[in-house]
Amino acid sequence: MNRREFLGGTAALGLISAARSTSAAPLGRTASPLPVNMVVGHQHDHTPATLRILAALGVENICSGLPAAKFDENWSVAGLKRLRKLVEGYGIKLDAVPLPMSSSPIAKAEYPDILLARDPGRDRAIADICQMIRNAGEAGIPLVKYNLTFLGVVRTGRKPGRGGASYSSFDYSLSQPEGPDTAAGKVSAQACWDRITYFLEKAVPVAAEAGVRIALHPNDPGLPQDRPFHGVHAVLASVEGLKRFVDTVPSPYHGLNFCQGTISEMLPSPGEQMYDVIRYFGQKNKIFNVHFRNISGGLGNFTETFPDNGSVDMPRALRAYREVGFKGMIMPDHVPVVDGDADHLRAFAYCFGYIQALIQVLRSET
Repeated sequence: MNRREFLGGTAALGLISAARSTSAAPLGRTASPLPVNMVVGHQHDHTPATLRILAALGVENICSGLPAAKFDENWSVAGLKRLRKLVEGYGIKLDAVPLPMSSSPIAKAEYPDILLARDPGRDRAIADICQMIRNAGEAGIPLVKYNLTFLGVVRTGRKPGRGGASYSSFDYSLSQPEGPDTAAGKVSAQACWDRITYFLEKAVPVAAEAGVRIALHPNDPGLPQDRPFHGVHAVLASVEGLKRFVDTVPSPYHGLNFCQGTISEMLPSPGEQMYDVIRYFGQKNKIFNVHFRNISGGLGNFTETFPDNGSVDMPRALRAYREVGFKGMIMPDHVPVVDGDADHLRAFAYCFGYIQALIQVLRSET
């Protein structure tokens, strides 16, 4: 695939689809237009090849790939400044970096002792994370994102989607929730909250002192809260759990990597409920960045889709972010698999174009 075909074909398709979606669900003009402070953003990697494409597509803000899986020279102030310089060399702003607290299941976690509550390894791991946060602040990086999960991202298979694309799916009835325990064994809801609180009480004050916001990605997928899943009560896999989470250690530096797709998975009727959830967390200034992903279905049975053919009205969702004054990145996430697009580049370009078009329409109202 040559670069001209990639840039010209897929971005144009995204813009066309966005226009159709906007036509189907008009954003409408308001009597008193609100400012639009959102920007399209990228996540996952920061290779020169990717940065060149992003610059051409007008994506000027990113969350980089992981600097390193452990605390090493890449996480030093000098190392993070080099990362910033690399990104900024393409006219792109480095808005965030991921901490090595990924969405991997606990057996593959970079710092498992934090959630396993294994001492003294837990305190050493948290000390590493806190120093990474301090160094990010000194390097001029205003945001870090992270996960607190035992289970990783759980799916039960794939389903055919539009035009023969392959969509990731989850069906709770097929997921064997009483299956084998994770490496953590049996973990009650109270034990989960105790371990989460222990981490936050140490990390949030450091983030506030460093001037770095720390953004948690919710547990994916949404799960019932009245029973364990593979031995674990996944307390961050519900909207009520996220409400408790953001209030656990009050601070403007403690909030959410607001994955709209994951949160949609927590709702019985995301096409009706998502907008009020955005308002709840947005009015509390707890949305630090957004994974702008759509699903078809809801709690316990869903399929990930392209942004314009799921249950959530995406133009309406974007208007809700504007309504609460959200300032930050709106990013594609979890794109479907399409034949001939092994690296998902075309699918992501489609999503970038879709988001750019929706933001442009919002700005035309001001």
